[in-house]
Amino acid sequence: MTALQRTPLFDRHVRLGAKLADFGGWEMPIEYSGTVGEHAAIRDAVGIFDVSHMGKVRITGPGALDFVNGIVANDVHRIADGQAQYSMVCTEDGGIIDDLIVYRFGPEDIFIVPNASNAAAVVAVFRAAVPPPIHIADQHHERGIIAVQGPRSADVLEALGLPTDHDYMAMVEAPWRDYRVLVCRTGYTGERGFELIAPAASLGELWDALMVEVTAAGGTPAGLGARDTLRTEMGYPLHGQDISTSTTPVAAGLGWAVGWDKPAFHGRDALLAVKAAGPDRRLRGVKVVGRGIPRPHMPVHRAGAQVGETTSGTFSPTLRQGIALAYLPVDIAVGDSVQVDVRGTLVDAEVVTPPFVPSHVR
Repeated sequence: MTALQRTPLFDRHVRLGAKLADFGGWEMPIEYSGTVGEHAAIRDAVGIFDVSHMGKVRITGPGALDFVNGIVANDVHRIADGQAQYSMVCTEDGGIIDDLIVYRFGPEDIFIVPNASNAAAVVAVFRAAVPPPIHIADQHHERGIIAVQGPRSADVLEALGLPTDHDYMAMVEAPWRDYRVLVCRTGYTGERGFELIAPAASLGELWDALMVEVTAAGGTPAGLGARDTLRTEMGYPLHGQDISTSTTPVAAGLGWAVGWDKPAFHGRDALLAVKAAGPDRRLRGVKVVGRGIPRPHMPVHRAGAQVGETTSGTFSPTLRQGIALAYLPVDIAVGDSVQVDVRGTLVDAEVVTPPFVPSHVR
């Protein structure tokens, strides 16, 4: 068996009593004091996540921007230097290899953060196509990422002297003690927040300083359990569950993150064909009516027949009811009634358009 990788903050998670588990090949904190409480802290105050398991890829050199733009689905020309963009890397038949964030520093300097389990595959795609003199640096272990999320996230960063007044999906590099920290107005919780990308050597010191301020603001460290319930409430897809190489951005409702007018990107021809024909299924939100908590891979029924399967499912701490994402036939509309087979019991549910709760990212 391959040993699980650990982030530079692993020892701190152990000291905090975190429940640890395998996530994408990394031994990560799932919860500290409890997922529901950690979730509530982020919705109401502030929480801090270690997300250093995420990939970090720097692509530099003359033509770097155009090179990246010829691979990723979204159009990097839509954003300016100093901004970030949600995008995807697709297969030639339109499946999603990974969804990721592209950070544009300049036309010769692009930084990409893919999902942990897909980082190597994303790097391989770029390296297979890279022309000289563009350089690809896999910085997976050179940098760490700490996410500070919640209504009081700016208070926490300001206490450390870090900038907070930049727009959503923008980033600013700032000095902190002896280090340079990239402060990004991004996150995956639906709350106002920041992701701090910093040298691995600085991460423990930065975490400790943030924890002091997070605690003072009534917040808490949070594990990937809360991250999952928070992102599900927003309807944000998780690769490996809601999206994969067998699903397309069109079916997943991610067509807004595709640069349809670009002359070239990986999977373009296949995706244009799917867009023109229309998918046979779409990713929808499903909200349970009454009791019952859906989980992934539970059958969804309508009129006595199975019509789909949940991809993500959880108890929503905010709504105090079960919610799920599921691929359903396109003739099932928002507002229609379905039933979820929760361990042998058919539970009534309504088809909805995510997010399940309001977004406060801006």
